[in-house]
Order: sequence, then C-alpha cells, then structure tokens
Amino acid sequence: MTSKVTYNGDLRTECTHLKSGDSFVTDAPTDNNGLGQAFSPTDTIATGLASCMLTMMGIKANGLDVDLRSSTAEVTKHMSASPRRISKIEVTLSLPADISEKNRKILERTADTCPVHYSLHPDIEKDITYNWIL
Repeated sequence: MTSKVTYNGDLRTECTHLKSGDSFVTDAPTDNNGLGQAFSPTDTIATGLASCMLTMMGIKANGLDVDLRSSTAEVTKHMSASPRRISKIEVTLSLPADISEKNRKILERTADTCPVHYSLHPDIEKDITYNWIL
C-alpha cells in the first residue's frame, strides 16, 4: 500500500504516505463548495505533473553532470464545467541558462515523457513552456 486517505469532514482529507509518514491536507475548492484552504485533489494532479517533470529531469541531469538545483515550475490548472474535470494544465519551467542546447533537448524530452504525463488522459491539454533563464 502506498498511502492512506482519511476523510475529516467539511470536504477535507488528510493524505498520508505510509513509508515516510509525510502527510498533506486537501480541501474542496471554493468553486465546488469547499473552503479552498489547501490543495484540492485536482490541484495535486496538476502539481504532480510539474513535480514529476522536474524529478525526471533531475535524474537525467545527474547522468549528464548538469545541476538543476533552484529550477522551478509554475502550474496553472483549468477546469471544465460539464463534465467537471481538468481540461488543461499549464506548466512553465524556469531552468539554468548555462546548459548546452544538446542537454536542453535531452532534458525537455525527458520531462515530456515523465510517468505522470503519460498517465494523464489524452483529452487533458498540456501546455509546457521551458524557460532557460536562471
């Protein structure tokens, strides 16, 4: 088992990673009867895409002897109303400028093929921007 999710009432859950004991809370968003005081479940999916992309890039960067520390990803999630679902995820990555063009292409291809990217339904539009500016 990977995790345990407990419903705490008031549209809030606590999610616990069993191996580490780390946890986080989710709230329903304000546009869906919630308090919006924490990540919503769909926020975690969109954020998970960016986290997976950076993690996979980090794995590949280690083999290329490239340092991606301080790289960031800004995430915007868009919802559709009928049916209510994620319709689009925008990820804007800011990455070190001192990486060769060859390694940039390798790292971008690695990010674009991360497991979360492949796990998302093909109807979810993914708008990914790579800014090599840090």
